[in-house]
Amino acid sequence: MEQRLEDTMGKPKHSAPAHADAAIGRIRTRIRQHRYRPIREDESAITHAVLVPFYLLGSELHIVLTKRTNFVSMQQGHIAFPGGRREPDDADLLAAALRESDEEIGLEPRHVELFGRLDDFWTRGGDMFVAGFAGLIDPAVSPYPWRPQEREVAEILEVPVRHLLDPRNVEVAPPREVLGRMWPNETFVFRGHRVFGATARTLRHVLDLAFGER
Repeated sequence: MEQRLEDTMGKPKHSAPAHADAAIGRIRTRIRQHRYRPIREDESAITHAVLVPFYLLGSELHIVLTKRTNFVSMQQGHIAFPGGRREPDDADLLAAALRESDEEIGLEPRHVELFGRLDDFWTRGGDMFVAGFAGLIDPAVSPYPWRPQEREVAEILEVPVRHLLDPRNVEVAPPREVLGRMWPNETFVFRGHRVFGATARTLRHVLDLAFGER
């Protein structure tokens, strides 16, 4: 899987500003070196997949999130990553994440450089398992011409990474134990939006991978 992630998508054709390009290079290396932890031995139990898109807006790095509408079948109004259920026609979980991102927010797969797979995670009390993938939206296509699916996406949030790394914007609660593992229990706050649950856990995971001490 990791080899495929590196081979299927090339690096963006246009360079970011020098300081941003250096930061992106470090993130790319760290995530590609990560050996993800599956949450289930049988990957067929992983029914959903999401994309964590890094996005260079101006000279500042962001992460893209969505706010779900009240018309979706579950997690109405929640903040989430683009993604969704794997369909029978999807070649694999990565294909599902890319297809859903295209359908939900108009993010075309050809504009995404995949960095690698993140640790699997759970939602809804541990009864739905999700694969996560991190990547970079081509800086040449910025600002991105988003095309949100109106029935599913109420708002697209472009959140600066520096905001997510600032502890003043994070509410911390005691960790939770699920499936024999301890998980962070945090809420990220951004412009009145509250990011919690599986999305917050995945945010913490990718931020630690990309920027944590080693």
